[in-house]
Amino acid sequence: MVANPSLVTSRRETVVSRDGISIAVERWPGSRRPSLVFAHGFGQTRHAWTGAARSLAERGFDATTFDARGHGESDRVPGGDYHMEQFVADLGAVVARRASEDGVAPVLVGASMGGLLGLVVAGESEGVAPFSALVLVDITPRWETAGVERILGFMRAHPDGFASYDEAATAIEVYMPHRRERKTESQLKPLMRQDETGRLRWHWDPALLEGVVAESERYQPRLFAAAARVQVPVLLLSGGRSDVVSRDTVDEFLRLVPHARHVALSDATHMVAGDANDTFTREIAAFVETL
Repeated sequence: MVANPSLVTSRRETVVSRDGISIAVERWPGSRRPSLVFAHGFGQTRHAWTGAARSLAERGFDATTFDARGHGESDRVPGGDYHMEQFVADLGAVVARRASEDGVAPVLVGASMGGLLGLVVAGESEGVAPFSALVLVDITPRWETAGVERILGFMRAHPDGFASYDEAATAIEVYMPHRRERKTESQLKPLMRQDETGRLRWHWDPALLEGVVAESERYQPRLFAAAARVQVPVLLLSGGRSDVVSRDTVDEFLRLVPHARHVALSDATHMVAGDANDTFTREIAAFVETL
């Protein structure tokens, strides 16, 4: 049963990590269980999921999005000392909150970094699985280096920020020329911070580009081991035009997790939810309804 769209509104929450970092959470309440928890990619915010969360909430699903530490409205780590283990623990805390309130483990939908964190949490859990199921959005334990370097190149560009939102919108247009709609000021505001000089800068902590990126390659053996131990139902949604996953990396993942289902969204790039939101949400709803 579809909820009344006019009544679907989100509310802000906060989850405090075990090391005292406040994680900004947004809840789109619905009555259907299991609920959905969305984990965004490196350099994104919870707002990357707003279209999907709202659409699924309109269908009655309960959806939770959150900003990873150092991203969006969540706290930054003092001194910029970021490590992947912190992100794993934060995801576990958000998921545990949802499971405690719902009485049933949620489905995790993780894009890029969020999906890798989901693999670690699911594959390394002891006893009861923390998720009812796992949806990986355009990510596999091995990724295409060229695609990741393109993303990091965008994040490292414009170290002095932007003089205006229009200037930032132009930078995004160059980075994602396939997107037809230009970002508006209202769309960009949640993605940017104004410094003491009035310059606009991206929402992420620049220190993330050191610690987390440096650790990522070393995590691949752990990711492979975790993936091989995942027992919950898995859906891999890949972008047909992605430069981060490929046919080879998908086939390798499906050998590791033979019970996983794979769906390629032909017109989507690595930014699957933003490129093909209607198809993306339809595939998630159909998958959850089979659980």
